[in-house]
Amino acid sequence: MRKLALPWRFVFWLVLFAASGAGYALWKKIPPENPAPKFKTEKIERGDVVQTITANGTLNPVVVVNVGTQISGTIQKLHVNFNDQVVADQVLAELDPSILNATLKQSQANLLSAEANRKLAKTREVRARTLVGKGFVVQSQLDESVEALEAADAQVKVAKAQIERDQANLRYSTIRSPISGIVIARPVDIGQTVAASFQTPTLFQIAQDLKVMQIETSIAEADIGKIKLNQLVSFSVDTFQDKIFPGNVKQIRLNPSIQQNVVTYNVVVAADNSEGVLLPGMTAHVQINTQQRLQALRVANAALRYKPSDSTLVKKDINPKLYKLIEGNPASFTVKLGISDNLYTEIVSGDVREGDEVITRELGAQKGQADQSPFRFRMM
Repeated sequence: MRKLALPWRFVFWLVLFAASGAGYALWKKIPPENPAPKFKTEKIERGDVVQTITANGTLNPVVVVNVGTQISGTIQKLHVNFNDQVVADQVLAELDPSILNATLKQSQANLLSAEANRKLAKTREVRARTLVGKGFVVQSQLDESVEALEAADAQVKVAKAQIERDQANLRYSTIRSPISGIVIARPVDIGQTVAASFQTPTLFQIAQDLKVMQIETSIAEADIGKIKLNQLVSFSVDTFQDKIFPGNVKQIRLNPSIQQNVVTYNVVVAADNSEGVLLPGMTAHVQINTQQRLQALRVANAALRYKPSDSTLVKKDINPKLYKLIEGNPASFTVKLGISDNLYTEIVSGDVREGDEVITRELGAQKGQADQSPFRFRMM
């Protein structure tokens, strides 16, 4: 029989794959050299630790008066506009007084008629009294005259009261400012009709003083016990994110707000606005300082979150808190902690000194890096 000759290229690739397989099997038997894990550390230092409660609120003037009208009418004149400074008793607007003047004149005419009736009743009462004294009329006629005179007196008083009422309504047609301040809202315009039927319509909103403002915030019941009067407060607003404004707790209102079984309390914060940059309605991001430790021994919160694997742990305590390196491996030690903020926690006591380095996280080799084969094949 004739033997089949294998192509030389097929033999070459067959030998190459066999050698590669043998080399890969031998390489897998050799354990990879894992580099020793590296750790990121941070020193224990001294510094300020300030525990705060955060909340959001709205900036409002301390005193805001809604100026309305007690009578219905049409706005005839407006004497002030938005952002105008006003003083107490200054005229803000005027309603059309035409109907009010006509009503007043009618009441004055009614008074004249009532006074004429009283004069006539008085004359009749005097005549009846004289005739009764002479025996020309009976006593009952005198009694009727006296009653008519008293009724006429009452009608005069009613007419005078009606005039006083109409005069007051006429005065109310001129809207005056009850306080000195600045106009922050004016929801009406000339020609608009306002109806004071069931509730007083608001014509102007006047803030007494924008140099002192307040923030109304909601604090959860879990934190309200930490809030005290005159506690220091810092806050920022969206338009000045890089600027921190000071304040203090002015009032803790006792009336709770309950929504979906969540209980909160309204805390009022006094805010200084002497620069005039804070505007009503701005959203304030508030931080209330509940506790502070100045130049306390503190540790980064990242060190408290670090937990090493059991294989690298040299010493285990009952309640390990921090870890430091001993012969290249982490060892735990306990400390007593105090207050905490977003970055640091106070160390009250423990086997620790200023300058000690504690582990914050482990920087090991990337997972799966040792499983990558050094061989690379390229198919031709």
